[in-house]
Amino acid sequence: MGSWQAAFDEGRSPDASVPNEQAKRAAAARMAERLRDGDVVGVGSGSTSMLTLDALVARARAEGIAWSALASSHEIELACAKAGVALASLAALRPDWSFDGADEVDPDANLIKGRGGALLREKLVMAASPERYVVIDRSKLVDRLGTHFAVPIEVLPEAVRLVCDALASRGVEAVSLRHGSGKDGPVITERGNYLLDARISDIEPDTEARLKAIPGVVESGLFIGYAPQVVVSG
Repeated sequence: MGSWQAAFDEGRSPDASVPNEQAKRAAAARMAERLRDGDVVGVGSGSTSMLTLDALVARARAEGIAWSALASSHEIELACAKAGVALASLAALRPDWSFDGADEVDPDANLIKGRGGALLREKLVMAASPERYVVIDRSKLVDRLGTHFAVPIEVLPEAVRLVCDALASRGVEAVSLRHGSGKDGPVITERGNYLLDARISDIEPDTEARLKAIPGVVESGLFIGYAPQVVVSG
């Protein structure tokens, strides 16, 4: 194993720490059945997506299936490179289909995503996909978005105060700047921005658009109207 692979493995959380791992692996195996020779697959981020990537790699190796991945985060890029999966660019190719995880899923398959900080690329990959899947365990199903999680909002660093004031004027209950657990100071997204976590109890179909209309907001973790097929483990 090369030194960069060893360094990547040392930085990853062990699989034993994945909640509901057995059920998630079962859902990942179901998702891997979708793979066809020559597919370009949008690969989401998070623990469930990582397990699904493992299942895709195993099936491709066992059956000699050639495929390539459009990664939604640096973590997934590294995982694909380590597994020998060819990486494609969204600038050159569109995915045939994509999968991702979610923090919350409502009855209309609207989502909250972004606890991993890759919400911008995740949304680009999902938006580019003609066929979309979300792989979750039952704990992620909610009657209404915002039940358990705040909405991540990626903002330009110089716009943090402006965006916080704008959110407060719109009646958002609480807003906090996300701080890192493995570093001092705020979490920095893959695009060099900050993340705000906003508690919003009255999420409506136009909430995503209203958040993105605030100057300085790059993207939100609301995925409304994308209508993915939801694959539920267990």
